[in-house]
Amino acid sequence: MREAARERAFDVLLWLLLCVPVVLTSDDGGSWTQVAVGVALLALCVALGRRRPVPALALTVVVSLTHGTELFTPSYVLALVAFGYLAGRREERTRPALWLFGAVPVAGLVLVLVTGGTPAHWFALLLSLALAVVAPWLIGRYVRQYDRLVRSGWELADRMEREHAAVADRERLRERSRIAGDMHDSLGHDLALLALRAGALELDPALGPEQQRAAGELRRAAADATARLRDIIGVLREGDDEAPVAPPDETVAELVARARASGMAVTLADAAEPPSEMAARALHRVVQEGLTNAAKHAPGAPVAVVVERGPGVVRVRVVNGPGPGAGPGAGPVHGSGRGDAPPVTTASPGLAPSGLAPSGLASGGAGLVGLDERVRLAGGSLRHRTTAEGGFALSAVLPLRPPAPRPAAPRSARELDLARRQVRQGLARAIWIPLALLAALGLLMAGVALYTQHQTYLEPEDYARIRVGQTRAEVAGYLPDRHLDGRPQRVPVEPPGMDECLYYRATMLAAIPVYRLCYVDGRLAGKAELG
Repeated sequence: MREAARERAFDVLLWLLLCVPVVLTSDDGGSWTQVAVGVALLALCVALGRRRPVPALALTVVVSLTHGTELFTPSYVLALVAFGYLAGRREERTRPALWLFGAVPVAGLVLVLVTGGTPAHWFALLLSLALAVVAPWLIGRYVRQYDRLVRSGWELADRMEREHAAVADRERLRERSRIAGDMHDSLGHDLALLALRAGALELDPALGPEQQRAAGELRRAAADATARLRDIIGVLREGDDEAPVAPPDETVAELVARARASGMAVTLADAAEPPSEMAARALHRVVQEGLTNAAKHAPGAPVAVVVERGPGVVRVRVVNGPGPGAGPGAGPVHGSGRGDAPPVTTASPGLAPSGLAPSGLASGGAGLVGLDERVRLAGGSLRHRTTAEGGFALSAVLPLRPPAPRPAAPRSARELDLARRQVRQGLARAIWIPLALLAALGLLMAGVALYTQHQTYLEPEDYARIRVGQTRAEVAGYLPDRHLDGRPQRVPVEPPGMDECLYYRATMLAAIPVYRLCYVDGRLAGKAELG
């Protein structure tokens, strides 16, 4: 409401200001009827100026042309300047204004020809159009483009602030997901080793029934814990607590030793230098995933871990034999791979029912997927396959040095640069197109001037054929279509006793010399070349 009231107040003040020249010039021969019509038309232009600024400017031009073919009139020159500026300031498109600027000279030329005016009147109209209409319109366009650039900058700053908050939230969720994956991998590995030990105790004949039952319950509890871990893996921490992002200090040798202490038959051949932190983390994860899969799907099978160095890379392989109960041609079940079938149970006594891996642990089907992403981010590649003996091989190639991070695309800078280019293009259209139009009008004026001069140019040969004493009709056969308007400056006055003297150009581009032909009683009484 306040903005609408401010706009109405501005329009009323503008109308009163534009009416002042119309009222003050009413004493110069104008009637009060013309004043009333002019005031009403100005009110209509002000009302149109908000939504239709170019038609309002066109109506002002028409009213001004009705008061003079030169367009520049004391009553409406202020209105021309004001509505020209407002048309540039308020109108988004430039084409309607350019059509108007092109139509006014054509209409002015027709008006000059109809009213019998001279080319000088048309040249004055062009000058008035350039100074009183086009120049204010250009200023309005510049102000509009500058405001647009400033507004685009503020909008971009506001959007960047919102995007920064969104990126922060996304990074927090991504960090939670990463921590969830790490916790799933590490706890899943530990629970697999725990279930492996519990399964061995459950089958130990040296223990009594109660101890074996307790070991079975422990194995099933480890399986249930793994399932619950997979269900609630996305909820790790609350609020804005700091995330533990540092990798564990456990080496591959310590990881293998812990698995060997849990009862796995693991061998390690490590001949590689310590890689970068990211590659070391990925290397630890590959070995951990390989041991976890072996404990889940091939308990009791031998596992070989080989870490070796290549040219600029480190290679790791985790190969386990077939699990218990695997017949000929039957490979082990590794449910953590991409698209693997559900795990199959074995007939070993005391193990969990169908739907669980041989160790009794549920398989989530996402271990190898997450591992592949981890290795890819470290700049390496991961492969997994079933061996000819029915076992499973997991291998990876990791660079010794981390890959150079790719710089993030400066989206905000691109958008700001795009906004600046759009503003510059709009400003160029607002300036160069009207200037090109004015240049075209200048060339047209020069052409008209040359044509007018040609119309008053008397050929020297024709001038030589003219004889004193010939009638006007005889002389007219040698003369051009028009003569000069009056005696040029620096030309002597006509001799006395002449009825009429006419002047013609002796050259095309210069004002002098000129030919003068004087008549008395319808006959040529004298001719002279002056200048």
